[in-house]
Amino acid sequence: MDDHLWRHVDSYLQAQLAVEDEALQAALARSREAGLPPINVTALQGKFLHVLARLVGARNVLEVGALGGYSGIWLGRALPPGGKLVSLEIDPRHAEVARANLHRAGLSATAEVRVGAALDLLPRVAEEMGERSFDLAFIDADKQNNVAYFAWALRLVRPGGAVVVDNVVRQGRVADEGCEDADVVGTRRLFEAMAAAGVAASALQTVGDKGYDGLALAIVG
Repeated sequence: MDDHLWRHVDSYLQAQLAVEDEALQAALARSREAGLPPINVTALQGKFLHVLARLVGARNVLEVGALGGYSGIWLGRALPPGGKLVSLEIDPRHAEVARANLHRAGLSATAEVRVGAALDLLPRVAEEMGERSFDLAFIDADKQNNVAYFAWALRLVRPGGAVVVDNVVRQGRVADEGCEDADVVGTRRLFEAMAAAGVAASALQTVGDKGYDGLALAIVG
């Protein structure tokens, strides 16, 4: 098995289950034109987030790391009327692109993109919306701070809600104890924090258009 097969299967599954409409395609195109890094979730991963948000009956979703708003569109579309997506983005240019893409997708009234370091913004989010006010949190930002983001998610997500963390396999390096890459170390510490928190959690390895990686999922107690 190789990358070619993984990508072929990804394409097949996307064509069956996660077809991108004009707004999603435009979001990717606008992100490329703006020079944003191509690190957004895949269509299948976006659809997974959408399905998960609907499974937990999400009305309020927290996203740490907006990039160009592609994952935000998938999440925002899962919310009922009156639902809210709060997306945090450190890069003002990325946030500008995300807002425009979310607007084109008809989600201006649903999605709010806040600019700044997430660890600076999260206390304000907690103050304004209250703890336990979110149904799902999606963490896809700098991996060195994953533990801190996860701790905030445990405070902000209601019991029975979900926390999803992206990019947790790191091409398999997460299991290499000799690897001292900061993103890998941050991811290992995330798993340690999950275990210590006593939450119901698991992780899945993924392959496809984005190569070899994975995601973690936890249910808040």
